Amino acid sequence: MKARKNLILTLLFVLATMLLAGITYHLAARKAEADLREIGERQLQIVALDLESILEKFETLPFALGFQADVTDALNHPYDQAVIQRLNRTFKIIQQQSRVQSIYMMDKRGLTLASSNWDEKYSYVGSDFRFRPYFREAVAGRAGRFYGIGNISSEPGYFIAQPIYASGAQRGAEPPIGVMTVKVDLTEFEHTWGSSEDPITLTDSGGVVFLSNRPEWKYHSLRPLNRQLEQELEGTHQYADQPITPVTSVPNARQRGFGEHISRPVGKLGWQLMLFPSQARIARTATMWALAAVLLMSAVAVALLALYQRRRRLEERLESRDALRRAALELDQKIALRTEELTAANQAIAAKYDKLQQTESVLRTTQNELVQAGKLAMLGQMAAGVTHELNQPLAAIRAFADNAVKFLALGKHQRVQENLEYISGASANMGKIIAQLKGFARKSGEVVACVDLSQAIEGATLLLGNEQRQQGVNVEVHIEHPASVTGDAVRTEQVLINLLRNAIDAVEESERKQVLITLKVEQEQNQQFAVIRIHDSGPGITDEVAPHLFEPFFTTKSSSKGLGLGLAISSSIVQAMNGQLSAHNHPQGGAEFVVRLPLSTPEK
Repeated sequence: MKARKNLILTLLFVLATMLLAGITYHLAARKAEADLREIGERQLQIVALDLESILEKFETLPFALGFQADVTDALNHPYDQAVIQRLNRTFKIIQQQSRVQSIYMMDKRGLTLASSNWDEKYSYVGSDFRFRPYFREAVAGRAGRFYGIGNISSEPGYFIAQPIYASGAQRGAEPPIGVMTVKVDLTEFEHTWGSSEDPITLTDSGGVVFLSNRPEWKYHSLRPLNRQLEQELEGTHQYADQPITPVTSVPNARQRGFGEHISRPVGKLGWQLMLFPSQARIARTATMWALAAVLLMSAVAVALLALYQRRRRLEERLESRDALRRAALELDQKIALRTEELTAANQAIAAKYDKLQQTESVLRTTQNELVQAGKLAMLGQMAAGVTHELNQPLAAIRAFADNAVKFLALGKHQRVQENLEYISGASANMGKIIAQLKGFARKSGEVVACVDLSQAIEGATLLLGNEQRQQGVNVEVHIEHPASVTGDAVRTEQVLINLLRNAIDAVEESERKQVLITLKVEQEQNQQFAVIRIHDSGPGITDEVAPHLFEPFFTTKSSSKGLGLGLAISSSIVQAMNGQLSAHNHPQGGAEFVVRLPLSTPEK
């Protein structure tokens, strides 16, 4: 029963609120409409005065220009180019100073003899404007006025024309001998009106909009045109013969403000200056007042509800105490249970973490052993070449030593010195090769340091020098930009040896045995990378092999030449250095392996 009573009271209150909001909206809309109309009329009066001022400003200009000294001479002697040219320049200067669009003069047949734009692309000189109403009015002895789109320039403007009479002739006593015309640009008003939220338009006597701060309304009519008016527009080419359709045919015209309007007559051609008060502003104002009424009723409702709730709290306070005691007891029980569960979960996570650390340690050890095994396997494959590298200088040392003994016995000390110097150089080369092998063979201590890639490339080519010579491979090294990276020098050299050895093997059956190693620095996303490219002249990478290149134990070589671990180990080493190892077929043939490593950051 109580709930039903509360529901009825709530419904009555909602209905009262809706009724108050509706009445408020209606009254506020009427008041806002009246206010906006009054504001619009004042705004329209200012705009109309401004427009009238511009029209009157240039009204006498063509009349005054008709008294220029060269005007009657040009009309009487239209083929005198000197007179015509002086008049052209005079019109040009006056046009620039008065800031009108153009000034031009026609003879009584409508042929333009001189114009301010004589030297421009769209010159009026030689054009026939007898079809324009302003010419017909002026040649009949009256002032001609007209607004339309230029037949030559395609630019709209307001044309003011005055008749020109022969020197000494009394105005009206004789027919005019020519017509002087000034074209004024009125489109600047559209930019001025652009700051207004309300649509503003200027229409001709036929209701066609030719100026507006709504560009999509231009050259549309306020109402459908009759046949007579359409024929007049076709005859005068007033709007460049474009079809004139009603504004209502423009998409969203109603939403853009077309509807009720206020207007004022402007000019001497029956123009109407119109302003369409924003219905959206009226609706916004009325809506705000209606919302204010709703908020007021809501405040009343909240106040009544607060009083009701206060009384209810007093009734429920005792009940809530008992409920809080029961809830606190249940919460303590749940906390204890949850604590036990969390403790067990933490112990399980700790045990899993210990196992994970043990597994990670085993994996790291296995990876290091795999890298060392790869190096030792590589040393085994290079053993024959290194032995050859050492046997040649050893045999030469022995021969030169025997010769030195003989030369010493013969007293040829100069020859003895030359032999000893050769023995010293050969020993140094052997020491260099042995040092490079010792450095490559030692087990990496995972010491992170600055690695000079130029030295690493030199070391790799040195260790594989004998294989290059035995197989007749031409290895070229181009260091475009010296670069250093952060990592392990031995492992970096191992990557280069693996890739260079694969390249040497790849060109074994090729007619042209060429391997090119380049080192350069490239910029990618605000970070610099050292890029090593190893390009061979071999047959390239087949589609079947490409997806498996970096898989462990995958190889296209015989078992005597490798286990298929070289590229997998190399990729792992490069990734550990935050780099990337990739491979693709080069556009000029052969395969290209690319090592991309971030440059080391210099210490500050």
